[in-house]
Amino acid sequence: MKNDAKSVVMDFLTARQQGNNEKIDSLLSDKIEWIQPGNNSTSGLKKSKPEVFQMVGKMFDLSANSLKLTEIKSTTVNGNRVACLLHWNGAQPDGGILDVDNIDVYTVEHGQITEAEIFSADLIAEDKFWGN
Repeated sequence: MKNDAKSVVMDFLTARQQGNNEKIDSLLSDKIEWIQPGNNSTSGLKKSKPEVFQMVGKMFDLSANSLKLTEIKSTTVNGNRVACLLHWNGAQPDGGILDVDNIDVYTVEHGQITEAEIFSADLIAEDKFWGN
């Protein structure tokens, strides 16, 4: 199970870097629970794949399609859970910059991600970038 979970998460992150939405869709459970941190327009609990895709679409809109997963710094596994240290960049036309590390914790069941909990190294910067 341990290697399967890591493989699923690495496939998901690689698909995210490549913008492969079809692959991302196949790796997320229809009933995924995604917890996005902060107090901004993208924060909160998402309880389905459509809600996650709506959040991500909003992120791309707010970042003028510049949001990028620039680095997968580390992945660690505990059973069916995978913690990843990731680096994200984005820029807005008005000069807003996002340059932040996140720790994402994914739970994998039956070859799909069923839960994602995101932790930001700089919630103040994220709240400012994503707005209310």
